[in-house]
Amino acid sequence: MRFDLSSAGVLALAVASSLSVLWWMDRAGLRGEAHAAESHAVVAERILRGPDGHYWAEAVIDGRPVRLMVDTGASLVTLTPADAARLGLELQPADFTTELATASGPVRAARVELPRVAVAGARVDRVEAIVVADGLPHSLLGMSYLARLSGFEATRGELRLRQ
Repeated sequence: MRFDLSSAGVLALAVASSLSVLWWMDRAGLRGEAHAAESHAVVAERILRGPDGHYWAEAVIDGRPVRLMVDTGASLVTLTPADAARLGLELQPADFTTELATASGPVRAARVELPRVAVAGARVDRVEAIVVADGLPHSLLGMSYLARLSGFEATRGELRLRQ
């Protein structure tokens, strides 16, 4: 390999040019903005897979925390009566007019609209949901929320939501 004075000069010029561009980008605030915009657009939130194999989301529904199991097979966000009560939804027996067919048999449900559902940075307004009368051990984060995101992807260890 031959390394002479002219090769050293070309290398020094290339390094100086690159450093100069980075310095100007820092001064103009472009490098940080480009990185922040890229990371915000790609992933809003990562939900880790639990030891039971399910993805559990710590959601905020209309300002109140609720733990939901992510269920892409559920058409709607589905709440237990206990979670609905914690959210301030005051339902009467007459509100449970919808009958759903589940693997465990038919259940009665009440249709509701949730003003805001947020899982960290991924917020969706006016989400259609149901409250089941009984038989559901935990609330579900269903497709009425997930389908309103720009996308989501499940891997072995996490679920990525895109705003």
